Amino acid sequence: MKSFWLVLCLNVMVWADAHIFIYHRFNDSRYPTTNTTLEELRKEFDYFKKNGYEVIPLEKLVNALHNKETIPDNWVVLTIDDNYKSFYEHGLALFKEYNYPFSMFVYVGATEQKYGDFMSWDQLKEIAKYGSLEFHSMNHPHMTELSDEALKKDFDEGLALFEKRLGIKPRYFSYPFGEFSPRVKNIATSYGFQAILNQTMGAVASFSDPLDLDRSALVGKSDLGGFLKYKALETTWFEPTFLGEDGKLTSLHVKAQTNATKGGIYISEHGYQEVSLSDGIFKAELNKILTKERTRVIVSVGNKISTKLLVKDKFSK
Repeated sequence: MKSFWLVLCLNVMVWADAHIFIYHRFNDSRYPTTNTTLEELRKEFDYFKKNGYEVIPLEKLVNALHNKETIPDNWVVLTIDDNYKSFYEHGLALFKEYNYPFSMFVYVGATEQKYGDFMSWDQLKEIAKYGSLEFHSMNHPHMTELSDEALKKDFDEGLALFEKRLGIKPRYFSYPFGEFSPRVKNIATSYGFQAILNQTMGAVASFSDPLDLDRSALVGKSDLGGFLKYKALETTWFEPTFLGEDGKLTSLHVKAQTNATKGGIYISEHGYQEVSLSDGIFKAELNKILTKERTRVIVSVGNKISTKLLVKDKFSK
C-alpha cells in the first residue's frame, strides 16, 4: 500500500477537486476503527479553515453536479453514517462551534429498536436544525448478500419508517459498509434518490456521477492533507465491475480521459504496478484470485485516481 501512495504523491497540488468525508463515532475509544477524537476533529476543522477550504452542505454539491456547474477546488462536504449517540453527545458541539454543515445518514432500525449506542428520534429531530438527515438503510445489511426481494424490503420498510418518524423524505442515500454492486446500485437508484454515496476514497469533479459519489473515511489520525491531494480521474470501467463468488479477477479494462502514456493499477490484495497507456486505456491480464469479500482497485495517473470497490455478490451474474 505504501508504494502506491509514494507514487501517487510524486505529482500533487495543494488543492484538488471537491471532497466528501465520512465520520462515524466521536470520542468513543471503545471503537478505535470508527472513532474520531475531539482533538483530531478540531485539528481537521482548523486545517480546513487555515488552508482556505469551504465546508458546504451536501445539497450544494449535488445541485452543482446536476446543473453541470464547475466544482470549485476548495469545496469540502462532511457526512456522518449510523446516527451514533456519540455525535449528539460529543461531535455536534464542535460542528456548531465552527458552523460546519453536515449530512447524517440514518440507520433507521437502530433508532426504532432503541439500540443503546444510537440516537433517539427526538435527538435526530434536534440535530436536524444544524444539518440534513438522510437514509442509510433499515437494518444495515451487507446489501450484496441480499436477494432483490430482500433488498427492496429493506428500502421499503426503512424509507416508510424514516418518513413516518421524521416527517421528511430523504434525498440522499449511503450504502451500509460502503458495499454495493451494479445490481445493488440499480435497485437503490430506482428509489429516486438525488445522490448516492459510496465509501470509496477519491474526489468529486464536474463529471462525477451523483449516484456514485466517492467519500473518504476520516478515523483516528487520518492523513487529511493526503486525501485532499486527490483529483478525480474521468473513467469508464468495462471490467471488472463486480466480484463473483469464485473471487476470480481475470482482467482489467478501463478507459480514462487522459493523454498520459503511463499510469498505475493498485489492487488491495496484490499491490501497485505501473502500466503503459495508449489512448487513455488501462488494460491488463490479471488472472488473480481474490480471497477477501471486498477488494479495492484503483487506476491512477499522477494524483488523479478512479476507484472501484469490488464486493462479492452471489446474486449477480
